[in-house]
Amino acid sequence: MKSSELKKEDYHPFYQPYIATLGDVELVEMLRRQLENFPLFISSIPKDKFHYTYSEGKWTVAQVLVHVLDTERVFQYRALRFARNDKTPLPGFDQDKFVMESDAENWNQQEVIENYRTIRKSTIALFEKFSEKTLKRAGIASDSPMSVAALGFICCGHQKHHRNVLRERYLKD
Repeated sequence: MKSSELKKEDYHPFYQPYIATLGDVELVEMLRRQLENFPLFISSIPKDKFHYTYSEGKWTVAQVLVHVLDTERVFQYRALRFARNDKTPLPGFDQDKFVMESDAENWNQQEVIENYRTIRKSTIALFEKFSEKTLKRAGIASDSPMSVAALGFICCGHQKHHRNVLRERYLKD
């Protein structure tokens, strides 16, 4: 499925910027492409910047990266529930609490890369088996309708968004 096939009712408008940052892409292809290039990006971060924050009260680079991992896990779970036609509304999650409890300051780059590869391979394995019919299924997450396909594209767009933020605000020197 391509991102251009998503409909407005497939996701909450909050997620539009994440999806828009991808352009018109095919879902599983984008998941695979990011599996190749995101670890290279993480490896390129200078070690002295890994626990850096550009301003007081902002997350560190490590916290941003662990947030990307956690969010993909949450969205992957949501996609599985909706793909299996589970109509139970799913609650949101407090990303700030997740970050504060993540212990990201004790993670190193290699651990983030290894976790990312494991999580993304699992996401790919999940989404590559979904039929077009399954990708169109939807459920309620955070009080808003969300399709299975949208969850996959949001994982990709969320990752790209945070990579861009890291480049622009943390690594611009």
